[in-house]
Amino acid sequence: MGRTAGPVAMSVFDSLVGQDHVIEVLQAAAADASVEPAGPAMTHAWLFIGPPGSGRSNAAIAFGAALVCPNGGCGLCEDCRAVRVGNHPDVEVVRPEGLSYKTEEARALVGRADLAPARARWHVIVMEDADRLTESANNVLLKSIEEPASRTVWLLCAPSVEDLLPTVRSRCQVIGLRTPSTAAVAAFLERQGVDAGTAAFAARASMGHIGRAKALATIESVRNRRHDVLVMMRDLSDLASCMAAAGNIVEAAKADAEALLAQREDAEREEMMLALGAGAEGKGIKRVTKAALKDLEDRQSARRNRSVRDELDRVLVDLLAWFRDVLALQQEAPVELVNEEMRSALAQMADDSEVSDTLLRIAAIRDARQALSMNVAPQLAMEAMVVKVRAPRLAIR
Repeated sequence: MGRTAGPVAMSVFDSLVGQDHVIEVLQAAAADASVEPAGPAMTHAWLFIGPPGSGRSNAAIAFGAALVCPNGGCGLCEDCRAVRVGNHPDVEVVRPEGLSYKTEEARALVGRADLAPARARWHVIVMEDADRLTESANNVLLKSIEEPASRTVWLLCAPSVEDLLPTVRSRCQVIGLRTPSTAAVAAFLERQGVDAGTAAFAARASMGHIGRAKALATIESVRNRRHDVLVMMRDLSDLASCMAAAGNIVEAAKADAEALLAQREDAEREEMMLALGAGAEGKGIKRVTKAALKDLEDRQSARRNRSVRDELDRVLVDLLAWFRDVLALQQEAPVELVNEEMRSALAQMADDSEVSDTLLRIAAIRDARQALSMNVAPQLAMEAMVVKVRAPRLAIR
């Protein structure tokens, strides 16, 4: 599985896969935002919703680039390039460092929202995972959205409108993204330089999750770990193998999270060292550098813990797809298998179990996803799930 150099994007919206309806709305808004006064398609608060992997954050960031680009999002100018690498002074992308946004984080963000843009017409704040705002943080954010600074635009991202307080979502223009088709994801990966075979596999295995598709297409270790987890679940034989499988699933999630975050964390450390004056001497400078690095490491650790839970959820989605395929074979459903490359193993499991077993296993995996969302320890959640998957009928006695 390999890749070749891909073509240069000609628009900031080229990264949106299967979202033509969204692109039309955002391009119209960007056009209205470029005139004085702004036209009717432009508003100061937007809510990007869609299932995981649909690209809601990508859409918000692309729209932010279009708002600060003198050409409406050409993808080639200095402003577009700066947004793409995350260092444009007027486009701030924020993410919760832990499992949720704390109230003090929301207050600090609202304070920055009052600042005028440095060089563009608009000051854009992209808030990823806005569904992780606590109720108090939601209330802090509400005032800024109700009475925004004249040149500030809020772009919130969440799975659904129900994930935010009604008072917040009612003040936002909602943009709904959908899960892109397998064909659209494969075509996107090929445009990025991924070979056709790998692109087709990654698009199918990711079930339309763009970030997951990129990882499967470009990181061999992620592909291998996914395969190993599926094989482990197929080969469960006793309680010891269940405990080992649960531990391996957690370790696989940690490894995937580290692989996806390593480059970002290295870049953050390098950027901080440059900002602090790497190599500078003096006790005061060294003390400040040490404190700043400690703060960065704490934030990266919190983000890593959150990312592990996110990766665990993706592992569970892979397992849901596995048993969905088993169920499809048991029912002789005329649908494409997500794990077509493992059809023989799926067929063996379909023959060796009943439809009721498969449904109970799917329910166990869904229970594990719910447990993770309620902050249950990952190891415990995985152990409970794996035991139920091995012997689903015993779990209900």
